[in-house]
Amino acid sequence: MILTTFVVLLIARWYYRSRSGRCKSKEKLAGKTVIVTGASSGIGKEAAKEFATRGARVILACRNLIKARKVAAEIIGHTGNKDVFVQYLDTSNLDSVRLFCRQILRNEEHLHILVNNAGIVGPQAKQITKDGLELTMATNHYGHFLLTNLLLDRMIASGPGRIINVSSGIHVIARKINLRDLNFMASNYNPTSAYAQSKLCNILFTKELAEKLEGTEVTANSLHPGAVGTDFFSKGGFEQTWYARVVNGVLSFVVHFAGKLSSSSWLSQDRRVAKALWEVSEAEVQLRPREEHY
Repeated sequence: MILTTFVVLLIARWYYRSRSGRCKSKEKLAGKTVIVTGASSGIGKEAAKEFATRGARVILACRNLIKARKVAAEIIGHTGNKDVFVQYLDTSNLDSVRLFCRQILRNEEHLHILVNNAGIVGPQAKQITKDGLELTMATNHYGHFLLTNLLLDRMIASGPGRIINVSSGIHVIARKINLRDLNFMASNYNPTSAYAQSKLCNILFTKELAEKLEGTEVTANSLHPGAVGTDFFSKGGFEQTWYARVVNGVLSFVVHFAGKLSSSSWLSQDRRVAKALWEVSEAEVQLRPREEHY
């Protein structure tokens, strides 16, 4: 069983590497301000390092401040760009999101790029946050939905700008979505379903956001980063499983991420579902009239 899984993962690694694109742009980002959520490790860390290399002012929005400060110091040492900062953000906590945004709007005159990257695979047993939201959905979708809305006015005023929502090809597992029970209160919960649903929501959110941004200089895109070796599994309580160790062991060879245009599931393309999800999300995060900037 272990050998078979190892072989399958090696084949998957070869497949991703043979099909993936490579970013060849040398564009500089001096004078641009960038926020990357979940930038203390993995994809977020590497994205933040790349932005810093290109001369941007980079804000690492992270829950683990000790780890994030070490990463910031590493990035500064690697790039020579001292315009790299850490600010506390827990996307599973709506109060934390609102406080973070108040601080950003007070301290940052401009905001050009927002990378909504922070995410978890939920724990084996369902957890509900103090806001009454399922933990995976709160961290991966609701927190970023609120964050983006609160910063949208500043981004539009600073344009041109880009919003990048990190989704996953795993979203295809979510063949249906119950907009009346996104937090698994009435339906059966399992971490894979919760994660897949949250990644589907990332895409649907992006589609509706892109439509609302038409006529501005801000664009919104979602992406599937591919198979990347990170400590992602340790965030969901899987760090002790042999499967997680094998997966991370194989994928640790993959040190770059890039992507090509690819299609998403039929459900993620449904504009009516995207619009309805937006309305449900507004209610779930209790978006206030003064917080709407579209």
